[in-house]
Amino acid sequence: MFTILIIEDDHKITGMLASQIEKYGYRAEQVEDFSDVLGRFIECNADLVILDVNLPNFDGFYWCRQIRSVSTCPILFISARDSGMDQVMALENGADDYITKPFSYEVVMAKIRSHLRRAYGSYAANQEERTLSSAGLLLFPERFTVNCGDRSVLLTQKEAVLLEALMQRVGRVVAREKLLDLMWQDHHFIDDNTLNVYVTRIRKKLKELDAENTIETVRGAGYMLISLSENEA
Repeated sequence: MFTILIIEDDHKITGMLASQIEKYGYRAEQVEDFSDVLGRFIECNADLVILDVNLPNFDGFYWCRQIRSVSTCPILFISARDSGMDQVMALENGADDYITKPFSYEVVMAKIRSHLRRAYGSYAANQEERTLSSAGLLLFPERFTVNCGDRSVLLTQKEAVLLEALMQRVGRVVAREKLLDLMWQDHHFIDDNTLNVYVTRIRKKLKELDAENTIETVRGAGYMLISLSENEA
């Protein structure tokens, strides 16, 4: 049974979300002490987090960073703040999705099921672990980890999907529409800058591996991953 942690200080919304989550057969947990959200996350070993932006003590962006420091589980923001900048900040701080209030609980549940399916559903315990080696990188899609030499960095689930798509077509352009389709079921509601944010985040992580500048922007088309040897030429 998947455990979903609700980090929301509106008790009515928390109750409604918990009721929907349990109706679909998941375990719903919630935060009471907003001074130790990370401790509650670790305690309940959550598989997915629903996180509000406006919280007591520290905002959701802060707690997203804290959770990201110990886990790659899906994090879904819910917020009444609907500006593009708030969505960009959520993604830059490690979130996987952003849902604005008021929202449909059916839509929230559909997104929860989608993220759980993408993060865990297709990986049976008895399957051999998938790896992808390309452009001087070694990707572990099921661990959300990428290696270059003896260095390694963690990715979020969507970052892993994006990097895998680029690594599968190294040296060739992958269209923006293709990447959006892979990362979101219905990308028509995704801000146009969202994909750029994810690419920027991956570039930063590749830089930590001394593999910077391996993703090229092809204006008006999409993105292309080039090999390290081409990059050094």
